[in-house]
Amino acid sequence: MDAGGVRKKYRIVERLSSTFTVTEICNTLGVSRSGYYKYLATRKQNKDKALKELIESIFRQRKGIYGYRRIQAELMRQYGYNVNHKKVLRLMQNLGIKAIIRRKRTYISTFQSIVSDGRVAENLLNRDFFAQKPNQKWVTDVTQYRIGDERIYLSAIKDLCTLEIVAYHMSSRNDNALVLETFKKAFETQKDVTGLIVHSDQGFQYTSHAYHDMLPTVGAKISMSRRGNCLDNASMESFFSHLKTEALFPYDIRDIQDAQRRIEDYIHFYNEQRLQLKLKKLTPSEFRRQFAA
Repeated sequence: MDAGGVRKKYRIVERLSSTFTVTEICNTLGVSRSGYYKYLATRKQNKDKALKELIESIFRQRKGIYGYRRIQAELMRQYGYNVNHKKVLRLMQNLGIKAIIRRKRTYISTFQSIVSDGRVAENLLNRDFFAQKPNQKWVTDVTQYRIGDERIYLSAIKDLCTLEIVAYHMSSRNDNALVLETFKKAFETQKDVTGLIVHSDQGFQYTSHAYHDMLPTVGAKISMSRRGNCLDNASMESFFSHLKTEALFPYDIRDIQDAQRRIEDYIHFYNEQRLQLKLKKLTPSEFRRQFAA
């Protein structure tokens, strides 16, 4: 029997295989079962060969930028060929072709960066706002006051023993220089600060390289509040609240210069004249002078 006649019988087996067993049909037609399965495999290979050629053609046509899902869509669009996407993927893998894939970029947030650099310090203060002597614990922060479209920023440092404002600096810009200048003033007047704990929040000025370079050079230790927890720096927040409630909010302040003058006057009043019940009804400067006696 010629090959053409055998293939015709194999096609008959294929058509009838849903009704009868392959063995029964092959025996009736006088063809081998193994030959039939070889026929199916060869036909599948030939069919895949044609499909592979189409896939390669589309891949070249699209300059190698199409993946298996887009090639699947193009097979349907250009040739009306409905092929499962998994089969397209398998055939592309057999052909050794794959799309030009954009490298996924790893983005590191600013917070992740400063954590990995060790610029988020441990909370050494841990809400213990009592200090036995001056220059043992300082708290610091930045606040702002707005007049119309203008803002003034105040950076201040408070000693937790004397409750005195050790240093402060004002600026129209909320930047690293605002904080660094405040500490420059503090270290000019407070010479021995070895072992001092300086506590702040995790604001960008306090996680800057410049800040972390400055404090250790004078022997100070950096402490930081937990993220988003203002109560960890409650003592500094309390001072800013008194400042605004007593010196700014009650008055009709028309310009930045007036606000700046009132802030300066209040800090002088706070240090030199405002009695503190926690300090046995002494002012912060009076309480500090007791340690110098």
